[in-house]
Amino acid sequence: MSSPAPSPDSAGPAAAVGALLLCRAEPDPVEPLARLLRERMLLVEAGPGWSVLVPEGKPWLHGDEPVDRVLTGWATALAVGSGWPVLALWWDGDRSGYTLAAGFRRTVGYEWLANGTPLGEDEAMRTFAARLGLDPVLDMQSLEALARPDTEADARARMRGLLAVLTRTGLALPPGLGPGEPADRLREVARVQQGVRQVEWPGWRDAVRAEFDVAEQGPLGPWMRGPRARALAAAQVAAGLPLAVWAVRRRSGGWGAAAALLLVQGAGGLAYDRVRARR
Repeated sequence: MSSPAPSPDSAGPAAAVGALLLCRAEPDPVEPLARLLRERMLLVEAGPGWSVLVPEGKPWLHGDEPVDRVLTGWATALAVGSGWPVLALWWDGDRSGYTLAAGFRRTVGYEWLANGTPLGEDEAMRTFAARLGLDPVLDMQSLEALARPDTEADARARMRGLLAVLTRTGLALPPGLGPGEPADRLREVARVQQGVRQVEWPGWRDAVRAEFDVAEQGPLGPWMRGPRARALAAAQVAAGLPLAVWAVRRRSGGWGAAAALLLVQGAGGLAYDRVRARR
């Protein structure tokens, strides 16, 4: 009787593939935004001001993109939709690395071969430190050491060194959620953590509502809902009405369009604030 064929994650190069998304935020603001990725993930607290997302699936095994590109896409989407940085950590049988996404700025990353050989540029480490608010002297010395040749340190050791620097910012990954672990192992460890949350696509209606929630929690929140938002909307209506009358009298299409835009934005803002207040 022949034994069953090994699964992709139990043998071969795929066994070494793993990925984590570290968010510089508590789980509460991370959860609604992570749902918009339309991927099943596990969300776990990772120290004061940090959260970690562990993918439940392995899209890098079923598509054309390798794990580093998949993680970069996720990190970029999360960072653009939020006000906090997102650090993607990934590894496979040949390489390990990170990608840091922060808002609309260009992502920065670094890679090491499996034997620890650095492949990135020193400027990437400096940008990494600056965007995460790390100490420009003490932390930068540790990061520069990770970019120098070292026959004693493989890629897994390099990644652990990177995480050691981040512990000074409060990062505390649960035991077992670390570089070098295969995706299945990471998922198993995340599932047994206290307070773990399962994140999945909620459908379009809930997703739109969640997107509004995320936007309201960001820097534009006070201008979308609340006293400031109502005052802005009222001012737009107040400015649009006389402008519309003047445009009609002058038969000016351009000023008429501007008046219509002010009226629509103002009325929409008042309606949005009222509807959200009824939730």
